[in-house]
Amino acid sequence: MDFIIVLSTAGNIDEAERIAEQLVGNHLAACVNIVPAIRSIYRWKDAIQRDQEVLMIIKTSRDKLANVEEMIRSLHSYEVPEVISLALENGSEAYLKWFKDSLNL
Repeated sequence: MDFIIVLSTAGNIDEAERIAEQLVGNHLAACVNIVPAIRSIYRWKDAIQRDQEVLMIIKTSRDKLANVEEMIRSLHSYEVPEVISLALENGSEAYLKWFKDSLNL
């Protein structure tokens, strides 16, 4: 199974929770960890921005990535929400079984 971790930021905890609940509720993510109060510094429209954000760590599979991205875009307040993925290299057998079952795979 080709599991991945998707990283996405949100402007506040309510938005992150709303997105996370939809992803998990629709079996697009096995789990979403929400990390509050991160500080992001980035370039947007030719200016350096500094914002307080919330990080979502989304556990899913590569075959669900397009649907995950579509759902994030549909629920997100940002014009260009972050959706980047990283390969999940290893995990305990029991955890990966739970992961697969949670995604209805």
